[in-house]
Amino acid sequence: MALSGTNQGQARLLNRRTVLEAIRQHGPISRAEIARAVGLTTQTVSTITSELHERGFLIERPGKPKGRGFPAPSFEIAPDGGFAIGVSISPRGLEAGLMNVAGDLVTRKTVDAPRLTATEAFGKITDLVAGIAKGRDEDKILGVGMSLPGPFGVDGMSFVGSTTMEGWTETDIRDGLRECVPFTAFVDGDMSAAAHGERLYGRGTEFRDFFYLYMGVGLGGAMIFNNQVMRGANGNASEVGHIPIVLNGEPCFCGNRGCLERYFSMEAYDRRSAEIGEDAWLEEVAPIFRAAIVTIENLYDPETIVLGGQAPAALQAHILKLAEDLPGSLGARSDRVVPRIVPSRAGADAVIRGAASLAVSRVFAPSGDTPTPAGGQPAPDLFARRLEKVTQ
Repeated sequence: MALSGTNQGQARLLNRRTVLEAIRQHGPISRAEIARAVGLTTQTVSTITSELHERGFLIERPGKPKGRGFPAPSFEIAPDGGFAIGVSISPRGLEAGLMNVAGDLVTRKTVDAPRLTATEAFGKITDLVAGIAKGRDEDKILGVGMSLPGPFGVDGMSFVGSTTMEGWTETDIRDGLRECVPFTAFVDGDMSAAAHGERLYGRGTEFRDFFYLYMGVGLGGAMIFNNQVMRGANGNASEVGHIPIVLNGEPCFCGNRGCLERYFSMEAYDRRSAEIGEDAWLEEVAPIFRAAIVTIENLYDPETIVLGGQAPAALQAHILKLAEDLPGSLGARSDRVVPRIVPSRAGADAVIRGAASLAVSRVFAPSGDTPTPAGGQPAPDLFARRLEKVTQ
């Protein structure tokens, strides 16, 4: 990712985020190397790194001797310098976890409660977040991110059927989360949230332009272009699960027939494998899956497709084998250096880490890809809040 800061005084927050992101991506890294990478003066970088180190966001390492003089110290992110809480709601229940800024899940809790109503869900979220945050320095908690299945705001498709949170149509989700937790709150679709996590802590360290294919209860995705999630005019871009891919196929809850997620999703897997067995399901879905990969490649021309979501590791490995004989597409290039489809690194933690990463982005995202908090108000400056506490 090409990072760029500014030496203008009014852009201190942008510069701090830019420096933090450079250290997150490339640390341990010296002040001079940061300055060259982001286009700031060494003096500006020195001021920022000193401030961030004092506030506990950075670890300073002694430099390696190079000729005469004192070696320049290097910096890396302090994993315990900040934490974020991720909450994932699905038709199967609730998950919540505490993640540090290095992307490690410190703790997680699961509530097996299928088909929760909004009132029930927010009540359980209050208890889950309180339990996870107990004993933690509240100034170190960056916020709470929540994800749930989309699409959103689409007549006849939103919150309808077994792959969504049915019955939530009248719920103000953002206000509901904001009112039930004491931290800055963020809300996003599960696929976009998981893609956020992949961008910060997974394959996003290798690729700038990739498609994240999310196999959850339903099926969705997100195109990461120039390290940012492409959201579309209404935030519903890449709902690939509702591409009609089988002519006159199975009826879908969205009102169409033959939608991709009716064949390739965890709901489809659970339903069909119970009837015909896993091996038969894999054989049945293979041509549909390959057609989906070709469709995504021809639409987005990504460097690669990252397969993630809720599929167990063994099932994901079987699915990836289906991609060993893909048809031709824009992705079938002779100069490829990576496979056309690769596994996510997050595994079963994809959604929790992704939801938590919504809050982490408020600190690390130097560009316009920072999520808007629930309630629509800008997030408070975490750095200023912590400084006020230090100087009281």
